Amino acid sequence: MYWLLAAGMLGGLGLFLFGIQMMASGMQKIAGEKLRRILEVLTGKPIIGVFTGILVTILVQSSSTTTVMLVGFVNAGLMNLSQAVGAIMGANIGTTITAQIISFKLEYLALPFVGIGGLLNFFGRRRVYRYMGQTMLGFGLLFMGMVTMSEAMYPLRENATFLNLLVMFGQRPLLGILFSALFTAVIQSSSGATGIIIALSLQGLISVESAIPLILGTNIGTCVTAMLASVGASISARKAAVSHVLFNVIGVLLALIFLRPFTAIILETATTVARQTANAHTIFNVLNTIIVFPFFKYFIRLVNYIIPGEDVSVDIGPKYLDKRMMKAPAAAIRASKQELLRMSNMARDIVQESIDVFCNGSRKKIPHIMQMEDLVDGLEKEINLYLQELSQHSLTRQQATVVAGIMSAANDVERIADHGCNIAYISEMVLDDKLQVTAMAKDEVYSLFKKVDEMMAGAIEAMASENVHLAKEVVRKDDIVDEMERTLRKSHIERVNRKECIPASGVIYLDVLSNLERVADHCVNLGNIVAGDF
Repeated sequence: MYWLLAAGMLGGLGLFLFGIQMMASGMQKIAGEKLRRILEVLTGKPIIGVFTGILVTILVQSSSTTTVMLVGFVNAGLMNLSQAVGAIMGANIGTTITAQIISFKLEYLALPFVGIGGLLNFFGRRRVYRYMGQTMLGFGLLFMGMVTMSEAMYPLRENATFLNLLVMFGQRPLLGILFSALFTAVIQSSSGATGIIIALSLQGLISVESAIPLILGTNIGTCVTAMLASVGASISARKAAVSHVLFNVIGVLLALIFLRPFTAIILETATTVARQTANAHTIFNVLNTIIVFPFFKYFIRLVNYIIPGEDVSVDIGPKYLDKRMMKAPAAAIRASKQELLRMSNMARDIVQESIDVFCNGSRKKIPHIMQMEDLVDGLEKEINLYLQELSQHSLTRQQATVVAGIMSAANDVERIADHGCNIAYISEMVLDDKLQVTAMAKDEVYSLFKKVDEMMAGAIEAMASENVHLAKEVVRKDDIVDEMERTLRKSHIERVNRKECIPASGVIYLDVLSNLERVADHCVNLGNIVAGDF
């Protein structure tokens, strides 16, 4: 019996989690823009962060995923602590939507949703139909997982040990909270843990008095994912992770203090234990946000007190572009140049950090690199849109030439960032596959990088000062880089032929050289733009 029960539980949980993942994936694709873009538009107003956190978490169906994204943004300096905390509060509310959905007895919809969703997913001609099919398929699998777990638990109705354990959770709430927090931390999904609690309630195995401590525990256990994501990250990222833990712990402590009135409120919200359990999850997180939000500034101070240190943030989106300058084209062009220089320095940082990852074998900077590359991509689009709109105004021939030069330069800078990201991907592959790259190979890569970095620095300085002589010097250095790349490539091939190097590592090495050489080519393009008429 116990084997069948365990198999049913594990199988049902697997279906449930896979259904959530598939439903979230379909919803994200229907939404169109990357969810990270939604998070990036957070303003300094915490209330906007709360609603953004709710929206994103509904789409990804996981507060843990949202919080990990937020920790990553804070680590990259793309978001400050206040913005992240507001979004974390919203994420806690958004994740309760899943519990609300599964608390309704909609299992009769499972197979129709799987059938219709599967047909749309496999035979839909338009992408939006396939994404809708994926969402429906995930929804159906989610309910099939719930039914499987619920039916597997049926024999427990007659198990005295299990029933006594549930009664104990009702009598000793702290024990229930700790048990649920540990279980949620292990499976790293508060939605999965909540699904099991509701499955127990559907079989009449659990009372509200026992369910509430378990629900409270899931809110603490879900913090583990964010804490793991912050290990080795910046001080700001650790603050964001700690704020998640602190916020949920404060809420759970308040709920324990007022457990009787809280339970009385929950009992009035519905007639079934499943609905009451889902409502407890939602009401707890909404009340927690309402209670803590008026003390938002003091909460931030408390986090800063626990984790001392300065927050570091980078301005998201354009910093210098202002449409009000359109009436003065010369001023708008100067602003575009400033934005281009800011973008160029970011691209240079990406290449520098990618080489550091390759040479030192540390993953810590990879998320930062990817997020900065996203930011560079966004700036290139913003600069081009701004200059396209500016081109609709009356420009002199020289101004039109300069505008075209800036747009071309923005494209080259974006490509430099792309090549930097390529090196980061390659470095990650080396770490994942545990490939051995010799110290000599790393030294050679670094020597080539130093020459390329000199070209990047020179190109940026030439653009900043409009120094034609310096721009021509950058162009001349390309011959040195090309010759150096050819020499290193030839030397490496000879090492491979002598079997002094593993072929797989050799391919990696050549890819890094190739990406650095292309970065130098784009620096040449920047130099030519300045030397022409910038």
